[in-house]
Amino acid sequence: MIFKSSVADLETKSSSIFNKSKLETYIIFLKKPEGMMSAKREDVDSWYRSFLPTVTTSSSNQQRLVHSYHNVVTGFAAKLTEEEAKAVEMKQNLGFWNHSNYGKGVIIGVLDTGIKASHPSFSDEGMPPPPAKWKGKCEFNATLCNNKLIGARSFYLPGKPPGDNNGHGTHTASTAAGSWVQGASFYGQLNGTAVGIAPSAHLAIYRVCNGFGSCADSDILAGMDTAVEDGVDVLSLSLGGPSIPFYEDSIAIGAFGAIQKGVFVSCAAGNSGPYNRTLSNEAPWILTVGAGTVDRNIRAKVLLGNNASYDGQSFYQPTNFSSTLLPLIYAGANSNDSAFCDPGSLKDVDVRGKVVLCESRGFSGVVDKGQEVKNAGGAAMILMNPESFGNITAAYLHVLPASDVTYADGLNIKAYINSTSSPMATIIFDGTVFGVPYAPQLAYFSSRGLSLASPGILKPDIIGPGVDILAAWPYAVDNNRNTKPATFNMISGPSMATPHLTGIAALLKSSHPDWSPAAIKSAMMTTANLTNLGGTPITDDIFDPVNVFSIGSGHVNPVKADDPGLIYDIQPDDYIPYLCGLGYNDTAIGIIVQRSVTCWNNSSIPEAQLNYPSFSLNLTSSPQTYTRTVTNVGSLNSSYSAEIIAPQGVDVKVTPGLIQFSEGGPKATYSVTFTRTANTNLLFSQGFLNWVSADHAVRSPITVLYA
Repeated sequence: MIFKSSVADLETKSSSIFNKSKLETYIIFLKKPEGMMSAKREDVDSWYRSFLPTVTTSSSNQQRLVHSYHNVVTGFAAKLTEEEAKAVEMKQNLGFWNHSNYGKGVIIGVLDTGIKASHPSFSDEGMPPPPAKWKGKCEFNATLCNNKLIGARSFYLPGKPPGDNNGHGTHTASTAAGSWVQGASFYGQLNGTAVGIAPSAHLAIYRVCNGFGSCADSDILAGMDTAVEDGVDVLSLSLGGPSIPFYEDSIAIGAFGAIQKGVFVSCAAGNSGPYNRTLSNEAPWILTVGAGTVDRNIRAKVLLGNNASYDGQSFYQPTNFSSTLLPLIYAGANSNDSAFCDPGSLKDVDVRGKVVLCESRGFSGVVDKGQEVKNAGGAAMILMNPESFGNITAAYLHVLPASDVTYADGLNIKAYINSTSSPMATIIFDGTVFGVPYAPQLAYFSSRGLSLASPGILKPDIIGPGVDILAAWPYAVDNNRNTKPATFNMISGPSMATPHLTGIAALLKSSHPDWSPAAIKSAMMTTANLTNLGGTPITDDIFDPVNVFSIGSGHVNPVKADDPGLIYDIQPDDYIPYLCGLGYNDTAIGIIVQRSVTCWNNSSIPEAQLNYPSFSLNLTSSPQTYTRTVTNVGSLNSSYSAEIIAPQGVDVKVTPGLIQFSEGGPKATYSVTFTRTANTNLLFSQGFLNWVSADHAVRSPITVLYA
């Protein structure tokens, strides 16, 4: 609940009526989650600040906070505009987390490299016992499994405890459903309370990969088979392989068996971006997840003598580094051999007391380059990324003051060095900064479509946070094994995005227990965001426009997914005509659906006819018509009108253009006819079909390939 603070100055109160951008003091009352009941004061303050609007620097965010309350009430006072106050109210516990009861009663099965069971992220403080349906077992000793970590099995080494000596499994499990851990940090940054997406959900772990992240198909299928038998509600697989037919794909086959039992399956799209046609896990009964960036940097700003500045990153944040400009030198100015600052390359280069610009290629690691600069007497290092990294920068634990900058910024710094006889620079360390306005961006490594296994299904389905994700880790990353047990690490990949979507699926399952896996997927897809925090269209890592083959329906919006208005539902048997339409023979389809199928007894349909929340078609000169059936999960009496953003060179006609729901029934069927109206040199074009009501906008992406 939120109130404007009363003031005696009537002029100030009345002026806010005419100036909605004026900062006023508001009091925000909150309900503290069960896992935070015993939280430290600083962690509660950090939680309070998470409700504040995103701003340019953490110091500006701090100035907005007027009071933190800890004893008589839970909440805080802050300076906000009227619009910001409304946005804060939307973030409160009256929203999705509270409505879904934090995922209480839902069981998430994670197939990965195992788990560090003793990590505080898997504490069961405040957790109820698992549901009565749970049939799984724990292969750790009796003290490690609890009401949070209710099951743990190993299929990579059967009979052995499923411990995690890799880290990947611990990280993904805590992202999906980790408990509240106060005082989390990483190298002194990202300080606060760590918590998973569905913190009240139970976790069941199935180790199917070795310590190097290699996973055998037989072990994966065994893990999925056992997880379904154990009684999980949601499966999370941050793993996959190259595109193959579904009847040869163990994950696709296991996932089909899972959805037949009502189990939702979330899988990673793959790490083979930015190249096209590189997807994993393309089956339409799987949620295929790509990766985007988050709105956070560990800021190390490069300031040049011409007053130009460039935002880079570094985990090493010295407090005693002077802001005084120092001489700036490019390491490769006299020799290409020294440009990469590899060990021994600077022994004949005068870098003493200077800021050194190095390139990140070469044969040495990032930290080793900094060590070379330090050994040669350099004062600081600017590390220029390769062009392939795009706009993505990374924070490293350097051995001297340093900043990782983009390739484009590195070129600008080079140009400045060449423009003057006495180039100067320094690095300003701002620490953890929130509110990057162009986030989320598509990560360069996130695999793209189109789908090779089924081009008529648009994949990936969606993207989620997958760059620089902080989560639990099984061992200390600073090589000091005597540090406190609550260790965390920050890593990137669609592997990190997938458990975010897994956790959201668990929240939706708790909020809407009667929804099918397809309904949950539809709710996330049709409500996803196409714009970033700055309100402009999502871009990739080099600020180029993205398309539906890279982000699918967009970036997940959990709050809107909880109330999508309409859903596109698919029952398991509905996939059989679709599989027949792919040209699979009866034997191949029988392998997938695990029963005898005769395609001539099933009405074969083209891929685009499947009741999917998106459209993907190869459009020839002849018109093509497809139908969809939507189910109303919003207001009983409501109406939706069709709004079309047509792909270039295509006419899109929706019949009927208005669908209405009343007590007569929750379903409605419509048809869409696509007609080519002009020749084009494009390989494809995209558009959208939106069903809009007074309260909802239900969006389906359209992609048209030109034959």
